[in-house]
Amino acid sequence: MSRPAPLPRRAAPLPRRAAAWPRRAAALAVEVAGAAARRALLLVVLLAVVFAAVEALPGDAATAAAERGESAADLAARRHLLGLDRPLWERFLEWMTALPTGDLGTSAQGRQVTELLADPFPNTLLLGASAFVLTVVLSLALGCWAAARPGRLTDRLIGHAATASFAVPEFVVSVLLLLVLSLWTGWLPAVTVTGADGAPASWAMLIMPVVALVIPQTGWNTRIVRGALADQTATPHVEAAVLDGLPTRQVLLRHALPGAVPAIATGIATSTGMLLGGAVVVETLFNYPGVGTVLAGAVAARDTPLIAGVVICAGAAISLVLLAADLLRARVVGARA
Repeated sequence: MSRPAPLPRRAAPLPRRAAAWPRRAAALAVEVAGAAARRALLLVVLLAVVFAAVEALPGDAATAAAERGESAADLAARRHLLGLDRPLWERFLEWMTALPTGDLGTSAQGRQVTELLADPFPNTLLLGASAFVLTVVLSLALGCWAAARPGRLTDRLIGHAATASFAVPEFVVSVLLLLVLSLWTGWLPAVTVTGADGAPASWAMLIMPVVALVIPQTGWNTRIVRGALADQTATPHVEAAVLDGLPTRQVLLRHALPGAVPAIATGIATSTGMLLGGAVVVETLFNYPGVGTVLAGAVAARDTPLIAGVVICAGAAISLVLLAADLLRARVVGARA
């Protein structure tokens, strides 16, 4: 009598984490796509506001470039040449249609906007990125240092200093740095000299502009780091780590800080816009070859395409940092689930 064929062996069930990975990846992709779409829509609205705001200013690019004694016919001809006699919505739609191809339009000077921003915008990115990295490092160090000594003198001093530094505008910090480090001591150059490539001729010329941006934003983010860590110390797993007698440093870095990452990432990402916005003022004071001077001249000349080009470049950089913060927050939250 033949023996019955053995039943097929059931495959071993996948681990719970491995089985849930495709679902989490799909949810993360949907969240990232939604965040990117919201950022893109916000940029479109911002650009529409820029076009409308420049249109509302007195005069236009034709009158800003007009010479004394120029006739009305010549002014009308220049306005037609610049396309200012067309409706605002038509000019905006034309500019937005060309944007996906990398065409930022033609400035009132007759040059391509991408050509005008080719040198200044990388310099502004260098300034902003340097200030951003230094802000992150100092904020984390000071916030963790204060959180390790809650209620003590160190915690109070760091808190008061952070509040005071954030309350001081960038242009005040810049003036103080110029007085102390340049005029009184002569340690650093007061203005930025560019080299043959259009970048600052020496790294020393970056020190004061970077410090002027870092001081206010470090104060802001130090408060965020300190508050996020304080919230985490009240959670059960951190309290359990304290009751187990773990060292304060280990409790902060291994138990409290990972849970505080979403709040810290959001605060630091928000500082990107403040850094780039403050860079416009700082660049003007230090004669730094960035988009600050370009933007000031474009506003005076009512040069809408050039202003919009600066806004879209800065907005894209800020949106990328915010999107990275969204990804980091989603990953941390997903890892906890």
